[in-house]
Amino acid sequence: MGKFKSKKVRNDPLLAQLSEDKSVRQNPRKKDSQRSGVVTEQNPEEYVESKLSKKILEQARLQQVELEEQYGTTVKPTKSTSFSATVQLDSNSEASDTEERSTFEEQAVQIDPADEEQMNQFMSSDPMKRRTLADIIQEKLTEKRTEIQSQMSDATNVKDLDERLVEMYRKVGLVLRKYRSGKIPKAFKVVPTLSNWEQILYIMQPESWSAASIYQATRIFSSSLNTKMAQRFINLILLPRVRDDIAEYRKLNFHLYTAVSKALYKPAAFFKGFLLPLCDSGTCTLQEAVIIAGILHKASIPMLHSAAAILKLAEMKYNGACSVFLRTLLDKKYALPYRVIDAVVYHFLGFKNDDRALPVLWHQCFLVFVQRYKEDMSSEQKESLYELLRKHCHEKITPEIRREIANSKCRDVELSQPSNMGSMEMC
Repeated sequence: MGKFKSKKVRNDPLLAQLSEDKSVRQNPRKKDSQRSGVVTEQNPEEYVESKLSKKILEQARLQQVELEEQYGTTVKPTKSTSFSATVQLDSNSEASDTEERSTFEEQAVQIDPADEEQMNQFMSSDPMKRRTLADIIQEKLTEKRTEIQSQMSDATNVKDLDERLVEMYRKVGLVLRKYRSGKIPKAFKVVPTLSNWEQILYIMQPESWSAASIYQATRIFSSSLNTKMAQRFINLILLPRVRDDIAEYRKLNFHLYTAVSKALYKPAAFFKGFLLPLCDSGTCTLQEAVIIAGILHKASIPMLHSAAAILKLAEMKYNGACSVFLRTLLDKKYALPYRVIDAVVYHFLGFKNDDRALPVLWHQCFLVFVQRYKEDMSSEQKESLYELLRKHCHEKITPEIRREIANSKCRDVELSQPSNMGSMEMC
């Protein structure tokens, strides 16, 4: 059998081979944007897909509603401006705050005048005299100066601040009066590291700062100072400013609202410097209590700090604000120690001999406490609470409290059924 001879194949140029190959596509590949139907410069006659256009129009409508609520005017959208307005909002550098601002503005606090009047009956008859921030700082400086002069034999050794430093921080204070956004002066950022930061703050006159400056100051001081010093800043700067703003406008400025939220990053300093002094003043209004409680409700607070705050509020002399804050903290469903639960029970039992008509806030706080911690109370405590309900009764809330107490277990009752039954004796 002869040898098979293969036909000699001629190697043509690559271009000739590609042109002869029928499997190669002749038309260029279309871009993804052309296949998807997105409008580009190359295909101006194409249109947006129906699903995408529906989402764009929906977002434009929502933003139009937000603009109407913010400025109180009706914006008439047109085909040429609706989509461009959406692009401008999305490209804004502060677009990240738009949703948060709209959410904040929608949450208008509505206060019932009857509830506010009833709450005012439980305010202190001899409230603490409110002092301005300048009075507080000046008093502290006077005490410190007197203490130093009494300890030093030569009074000439006490040196005042350099005039150039004083002039610089006065100018920084003028900047903070008109500050809205942007960078903060570097001289202000180093103030928390100074030993006499309270004196420097007094020079800058923080009572005249803008709300945005208060927010930036709270953010810087809360992160730079320790708990004790942050507590002093919150008590001397933030608390008076928040109360003045609520008293003047009946609501809280957005920047001050975020400042209080930032102060909660140091919960011990916030409770000792803001919440407890606010309740202890005896002049906390229902408007202030509802606004601050709303911030507490959204914040994530460690259990130990909340438990300590609940204990202090329960032992404090009662006013309407205590019920608002206790209800908010109890509604977070912490696993509280028995000592804190007992303190709250004794807080309610302290009203056995009170003949005044208690506000609805007190009954609501009582209901929340029973719903969350009904199985952590002893049988004696529940019997005492039954007696309290006979004296202070609300037509709608009290029956619910009785039902919660009756259909719950007690922490001091031993298992009376075999283990396979898996139930405890009811109180």
